[in-house]
Amino acid sequence: MPGICDGFQRGIDYLRISVTDRCNLRCIYCMPSHGVPLVSHQDILSYEEILLVVRAAVEIGMNKIRITGGEPLVRAGIVDLVRMIALVDGIQDISMTTNGILLDKYAGRLAEAGLHRINVSMDTMKPDRFRRITRTGDLSDVLRGLQSAREAGLDPVKINVVPMQGINDDEIKDFARMTLEKGWHVRFIELMPFDAAIGLIPADRLHHEIERLGTLEPHYGLAGNGAAKYYRLPGAGGTVGFIEAISEPFCNRCNRLRLSADGTLLPCLFSTDGIDVRAPLHGGATVHAIKQLLLDAIAAKPEMHRLSNNCAAHTRMSGIGG
Repeated sequence: MPGICDGFQRGIDYLRISVTDRCNLRCIYCMPSHGVPLVSHQDILSYEEILLVVRAAVEIGMNKIRITGGEPLVRAGIVDLVRMIALVDGIQDISMTTNGILLDKYAGRLAEAGLHRINVSMDTMKPDRFRRITRTGDLSDVLRGLQSAREAGLDPVKINVVPMQGINDDEIKDFARMTLEKGWHVRFIELMPFDAAIGLIPADRLHHEIERLGTLEPHYGLAGNGAAKYYRLPGAGGTVGFIEAISEPFCNRCNRLRLSADGTLLPCLFSTDGIDVRAPLHGGATVHAIKQLLLDAIAAKPEMHRLSNNCAAHTRMSGIGG
């Protein structure tokens, strides 16, 4: 059936599913070094419950799924979930966002199970700096994962970079250069204002830095779900993307709902209130009942998020799955 629109005539066809709030890194803009309080295992949705939500989503016209976390690859049986979703008639695209630490181990199995694409978060190409930003990570693990993802046919492989003032802003051109030298698809994501101590770099500065390498020309047609604007440097095999949630919000083309690991439907990334699906699922809710909750969440989508670079969110990225 055709997709469904929200109250602002935006077509909603994309569901982002956080499968866990756990992560094997402690990135400085995402969570404190000691971690955060974790949801108990019994309060995390089971794969069977997630699958029921996916089936309900398909029945109202949603056909794109992204699996997130926390770090999705730390949850046992994640390949099985991908396989289950891939078997749902009507799903056209399954993607995943990962920090890449375990990707070398899983890339081939994920592709065989039905995963189409993967986004890998990597904020620096310098090993020592990677360790400082992630507090625990080894860059070589991510680089092996990127290679394995390419070899497995997870196409396109996109690299997500969060530029931060005084931390990795000297690498902006280096990442852009990799679209020329290695055909990488690099996306620069504006820092969400969760931590006032880390400075946001606006997209216009990124454009200025990168155009020292050549003129950025708009590029269309790269597989994705709407948030990024893509460009290409002359002669580049890869693309440069910008996600400008603060300086130029993409709310007017938002096409998504989010399902948190503990079973809350979030109409917006920055929603302070959501719709509980865990209790109905635990109570034996049918696909029809979950469809209505999805419709309620779509009806609750705001016209715009309520963030600006002058305010901070009252949560962390680890709690909402990106």
